[in-house]
Amino acid sequence: MAANSSSTVGKSSSSAGGKPSGPSAEQVVANFQRMRQEQRSMASKSAELEMDINEHSLVIDTLKDVDPSRKCFRLVGGVLVERTVKEVLPALENNKEQISKIIETINTQMQAKGRELTEYRERYNIRLVGEGEGETQGQSAASSRDGEGGGSKSGAGVLVS
Repeated sequence: MAANSSSTVGKSSSSAGGKPSGPSAEQVVANFQRMRQEQRSMASKSAELEMDINEHSLVIDTLKDVDPSRKCFRLVGGVLVERTVKEVLPALENNKEQISKIIETINTQMQAKGRELTEYRERYNIRLVGEGEGETQGQSAASSRDGEGGGSKSGAGVLVS
């Protein structure tokens, strides 16, 4: 409880002071966590779309061996519609291409977000838990105690779990 009250006092005093020293450690961590979550959601969306491409490929391969005049059913906007293979196959191939383009865009955005995260980590000297354990463990434990106590030095890093 004392840590929470000291963090709220630190936030109110830094906002009243006109932010001469930059964001507080809590703000840095919260922003870093938000950026990491954005990158994770991009990765999960990309994986989901990759599965959609695999499903499209499976259906396209199956329909290529079927008579073009044969009827098939397609789910469009939650409604099952009856079409012929000749009508559905080009639409599926077009959808697959569009999904591939979206995946490329998401991957590009993910790489940019990764670079942004790296720059942010370097700017605020953020270390992840378990990172660099071969180096001085006592030093990282001391900096984590400083970060939890609410008081942080300008040269001290932020430890993120």
